[in-house]
Amino acid sequence: MAGRAAATEAHYLMAKRVFEDLGYRRYEWKLNAANESSHRAAKRLGFTYEGTFRQLIVTPRGNRDTAWYAMVDHEWPTIKAAFEAWLSPDNFDSEGRQITKLEEIRSAL
Repeated sequence: MAGRAAATEAHYLMAKRVFEDLGYRRYEWKLNAANESSHRAAKRLGFTYEGTFRQLIVTPRGNRDTAWYAMVDHEWPTIKAAFEAWLSPDNFDSEGRQITKLEEIRSAL
């Protein structure tokens, strides 16, 4: 599902549930600090990097550093508007390719 519009929509729906239905103030994403594609995805979706917990987990391959990202409730209206604009059918061409990147939409808001 990575790299597909459905993945972005899944994150949008989860964030919407977190902020609007459950009333939470924070939505966190913790990821393997060595996973560059996860860092890019978190930033693309509107999460803000908050730091790295070094040697947080021991795995069979050794220590794992965990990077923390979050979005908070006062950021949600802008992030939500960007998600909704990006997910709009008007943002995709006849082949299903995005016209404007999510980050570009969010930056313009």
